[in-house]
Amino acid sequence: MQVYHGKSVFGGIAIGRILVYGREEKPVKPEKTKDAKAEMLRYRKAAQTALKQLDGLYQKALQEAGEDGAAIFEIHRMMLEDNAYGESVENIIYGQQVKAEYAVARTGEHFARMFADMEDAYMRERAADVKDISERLLAILGGEGEKGIRTKEPVILLAEDLSPSETVRLDKEMILSFVTARGSLNSHTAILARTMGIPALVDTGLPLDGKLDGMLGIVDGLAGVIYIDPDEETLTGMGKALEQEKEKAKLLQTLKGRENVTLDGQSILLYANIGNIGDLAAALQNDAGGIGLLRSEFIYLERDRFPTEEEQFRIYRTVAETMGKKPVIIRTLDIGADKQCDYFGMEKEGNPALGCRAIRICLTRPDIFRTQLRALFRASVYGEISIMYPMITSVKEICRIRKIVEEVKEELNARGVAYGNPGQGIMIETPAAALISDLLAREVDFFSIGTNDLTQYLLAADRQNRAVDEFYDSHHPAVLRLIQMVVENAHQAGIRVGICGELGADPGLTREFLAMGVDELSVSPGRILPLRRIILETDVSEYRKMRQKEWQPPVYMETQECHRSNSICRQGPEEGDTFPAGRSTGDEYLA
Repeated sequence: MQVYHGKSVFGGIAIGRILVYGREEKPVKPEKTKDAKAEMLRYRKAAQTALKQLDGLYQKALQEAGEDGAAIFEIHRMMLEDNAYGESVENIIYGQQVKAEYAVARTGEHFARMFADMEDAYMRERAADVKDISERLLAILGGEGEKGIRTKEPVILLAEDLSPSETVRLDKEMILSFVTARGSLNSHTAILARTMGIPALVDTGLPLDGKLDGMLGIVDGLAGVIYIDPDEETLTGMGKALEQEKEKAKLLQTLKGRENVTLDGQSILLYANIGNIGDLAAALQNDAGGIGLLRSEFIYLERDRFPTEEEQFRIYRTVAETMGKKPVIIRTLDIGADKQCDYFGMEKEGNPALGCRAIRICLTRPDIFRTQLRALFRASVYGEISIMYPMITSVKEICRIRKIVEEVKEELNARGVAYGNPGQGIMIETPAAALISDLLAREVDFFSIGTNDLTQYLLAADRQNRAVDEFYDSHHPAVLRLIQMVVENAHQAGIRVGICGELGADPGLTREFLAMGVDELSVSPGRILPLRRIILETDVSEYRKMRQKEWQPPVYMETQECHRSNSICRQGPEEGDTFPAGRSTGDEYLA
């Protein structure tokens, strides 16, 4: 039995035969030509064929993976139509008097290396896109048809990595799991796996040996492990686990239509986080009570220009009409940090996570902000839309937002355009916002806690930096205490508070959030029913009693190995300790 570990993209278990997918990378030699003009015509004809293929792939991806999954082929079209790529091919053909194949191969290598060397993670990912385009052109020039991955039975697919074109051409009914030797959690393969809801691992370092073809494999997506040629004990154990998963899935379906009410009568809302219209089906299929977070920045990230008011209006209206009377919370533009748009023309920042991002862009470039607000207010006529503003740090920012909102209303009135009265809320994702949440709560209709950024800012640990993974602890007592404080301040002001960050989907904290009094959890669609089961099985009053008797803050667990003589790092006060007036006795740790 061989065992390999990787990064888990999506949980679950898959058992089946392995299919090793490997590209045939044929070296392209610099074959000379006497007719450079004819070679250039061959390239242009191949490029036109490639564009038609990309259009077909875009439509297929749109149906199967939504706009997010399809957007990659718009990027491919842009790259193929880019003058720089075509000019490079032309220069090599005429300058070196070589055939089009060699010119395309060299251009692909140059551009892929250029992207791979960039600092920005998103741009580095584009190196794979350039390779995909170049391989497509080479196949067309060589008279080859589009290659797919074909199999007669569902398989665990092993590959070094998969290009967007390859993933879209897959027969999804025949794929039990994806496992790649390389790749990242943000690759197109990973996105597709999440969309399909199948176990997937990336970056396993697994050697792609053709001998693995047809062998039995087991993928444990939760543990991030693939077993090749498993022994009898492993096969039996994982087989039982797979059956249990299937039974759980069936049971979860029986929870559809049930109210999210605990055993002792406490209610909580379960909403879905989505990125685009393509995710609406999953939200409805999983019985979401509403949309707790629509990430509007994807409307911008999927384009090479600013989306117009009309384009945004149509998208927001579609979401509102599709959800009917169910609430839809749309977050305004959250560009910056790890989400960059070249056409915004932002200056390069040394620390973009602390730079001009989200609401700071909107307030410093109000024309962009007004366009989005006009579209949102117009769309609010067609459903229960609320608007949420990210990265708030002060009451002053809310006052500036309110002023722009009033100006937008005046513009719409002047145009004679109908608009609704959407709720106005903010994200609590900075320590500053959490600490003054009592003041902010007087100014807005609701809070939504973004635990991802709140954790990284609170712990000074960049969530994108693998080097500090061990220091990024979303269960840190400081994070949980701050969430509790925000909830209390929101309720004192009479407004609701939800959690839309990754922590909201953590089943280990669902009872804790119920005990805190959180009003809403907004999670990926696939997490709604598992959380509903926990809610239905929980007696919050009993949990609170148990917590008061037994619960110890994580800080105690963290300090067990510290030296006992260190008064800062030990497990609280000991008998005989004395504290100066005004100093903490440590009793607050037991609160």
